Amino acid sequence: MNPAKGVCLCGAVEVTVAHLDPKMGVCHCSMCRQWTGGPLFAVDCGKEVSFQGEENIKSYASSDWAERGFCKQCGTHLFYRLKQSQQYIMPLGLFPEAKDIVFDHQIFIEEKPDYYSFAEKTHNMTGAQVFAQFAGK
Repeated sequence: MNPAKGVCLCGAVEVTVAHLDPKMGVCHCSMCRQWTGGPLFAVDCGKEVSFQGEENIKSYASSDWAERGFCKQCGTHLFYRLKQSQQYIMPLGLFPEAKDIVFDHQIFIEEKPDYYSFAEKTHNMTGAQVFAQFAGK
């Protein structure tokens, strides 16, 4: 899907991405679960991301390697951005027109609580495997 457009709940922030990866992933890490109230359903949007309404975006440095962004008006989660590469991982829910999305992978699988599971067969990675993959980029 090239490009894709999204918007927060209140419409104060609009996002345009040059490439929305159709392979959706789920993060089970404790920070994502605390941030979203459950696993984070997200898509890789690369580096070519632009925002309208940037004055309504607040960022939080959640770790040494990444920051999370949200709308200051309505609280919608906007992105997880890797600091070194400036790569955006964004909640799939921002893109209501997204089509042909495939549930492809789950990360931090060792942190997934027992009270939920998914029927889809996916590529599952531990946190250590995720960090090793990003270290290679």
